[in-house]
Amino acid sequence: MTALIIDILLWGSLAGVSVIAWRQDKTVLTAALRNGGMDFINIVPRIALGVIGSGFIAAIIPSDVIVGGLGPDTGWLGVATAVVAGAATPGGPVVGFSIGAVALKSGGGTPQVVAYVVAWALFAFQRVILWEIPFMPARFVWFRCAVSVPFPFLAAAIVMVIGKP
Repeated sequence: MTALIIDILLWGSLAGVSVIAWRQDKTVLTAALRNGGMDFINIVPRIALGVIGSGFIAAIIPSDVIVGGLGPDTGWLGVATAVVAGAATPGGPVVGFSIGAVALKSGGGTPQVVAYVVAWALFAFQRVILWEIPFMPARFVWFRCAVSVPFPFLAAAIVMVIGKP
């Protein structure tokens, strides 16, 4: 049911911005459709590869490995392992979320996987080094990373209190 509501909201948003673009100028709508279509064509194969690849990874990695390092019984050590793994994971959302999905499918604990995803989103090392430091002062980037350290742990703690979704 939640997925249906999200789909309706997304399609409704798309219809709304389409009407706004059309009312501004038909060339705006045409350019938006062309740009959006090209983005769609470029991203769909990557998403498909990530989803299919996560299925292969889930089949290849023994669930004992996932459960041993990120399982629900690993507690805070598993959360710390997940934070380090999330920060060390290179790549974009197709990689990060696919690995998170594999961990869940293989028996990873929800707090550990939440910590992994939050850490990946906040401090993927390659993104910090390749994107953030070249565009912003290094002192600012390291400060941002330092003040962000508690967030994966806080997210895991909240999941532990709330329980499994």
